[in-house]
Amino acid sequence: MPKRDSTTRGFKRTAQLVQGRIRHASESRGFAQTRLLTHWPEIVGADIAAIARPVNVSYGRQGLGATLTVLTTGAQAPMLEMQKEQLREKVNAVYGYNAISRIRVTQTAPTGFAEGQVSFNHRPVRPEAAAPDPQTQARAADLTAPIGDTALRTALEALGQNVLSKTKR
Repeated sequence: MPKRDSTTRGFKRTAQLVQGRIRHASESRGFAQTRLLTHWPEIVGADIAAIARPVNVSYGRQGLGATLTVLTTGAQAPMLEMQKEQLREKVNAVYGYNAISRIRVTQTAPTGFAEGQVSFNHRPVRPEAAAPDPQTQARAADLTAPIGDTALRTALEALGQNVLSKTKR
């Protein structure tokens, strides 16, 4: 059996291209687990994620656990201070061991530092992506009408709508 040639021809997934840069940026802040940044609401819960953001992980000289710095507004700091132990347990569950031994709460104004304004939420769906233009739908349907296979025609019609809507912008 002959050796199969690669079908990618030098192409890589986007995740592979940016993975090194993301890891370098997050490790410069002390985050060995980038999942702590990207999945913060899932790790700590929606109620804590709405009032706090992880900012930094610093390691002590003795290496006996790290300190997680969490940013919140001044009004929310007492509530977060009372939940520090539960927060530490949830974060350590991500690491799989007691990596975080202390949590430090830092306060700022809601419009203060850039870290307080950073959002890791997914980008909202644009309105034009939700409802395609009826003219574009009709044109794509006309172009794919001669195709007999229903599944293929549906797939090509969706592709045609995407291509035609991109050229309009």
